[in-house]
Amino acid sequence: MRSLFVSDVHLGCKHSQAAALLDLLERFEPANLYVVGDFIDGWKLKRRWRWLPVYDRLLQRMMTLKRNGSRLMYTPGNHDEFLRGFLANFGVIEIRDRFIHEAADGRRFVVLHGDQYDRVEQSYPLLSLVASYAYDALLTANWMGNRLRGKKHNPYAFCGAIKQRVKKLVRHVSDFEHQLREDARRSGCEGIICGHVHSPRIMAMDEVTYLNTGDWVENCTALVEFADGSFELIRQNGDLIDRLDPLPQGECPPA
Repeated sequence: MRSLFVSDVHLGCKHSQAAALLDLLERFEPANLYVVGDFIDGWKLKRRWRWLPVYDRLLQRMMTLKRNGSRLMYTPGNHDEFLRGFLANFGVIEIRDRFIHEAADGRRFVVLHGDQYDRVEQSYPLLSLVASYAYDALLTANWMGNRLRGKKHNPYAFCGAIKQRVKKLVRHVSDFEHQLREDARRSGCEGIICGHVHSPRIMAMDEVTYLNTGDWVENCTALVEFADGSFELIRQNGDLIDRLDPLPQGECPPA
């Protein structure tokens, strides 16, 4: 594993599956660890402080990775937007609004959370905030219903399906993926890596590749880059969702 990209962990939200992410990080030591926004859920913490011991263990594991030579990079999202006032390289971690990641095969990818291109988020932030709390209540109802039925596998599957439909509508209204594609083009990059919509996906859009890391609430997914420049979208248990092959040996990225 050369690089690991995770987003939308939402520490502070009671439905964050931080323990699952900790399990993943304890099994791998990537050279580059990108946190692609909404790692901390400032919206929830502002309303009610909730900080669990597993969060500390997760941060401690990240610091261990840093001591072992990993490079840590953090691009804030809409739920941890307060960090956009602290964009700097702090030695331990670099915080920027966006990064340019160069893969092992020479391809370049813009890395950012993606809320910058969510027109609903940018134009109606109060609506987005209210929807966040409503969805939190739905997650609780989904979890309780599955527990009463004795269903333990993927307890948020119903909510995940609903959110995918809602986010599909948001992407349509916002023209989300098209705008990200244009951002990659303007930046002279072959692809874009983002989060925000909680929909893990790898998709070719003309000459630009769109990669969405997913989340650690409903899906527990991460994007992995290997030493040959290939990418895999995986679940916490190792299941493969999708794959992006490396450039053929000797082929250079388009100018």
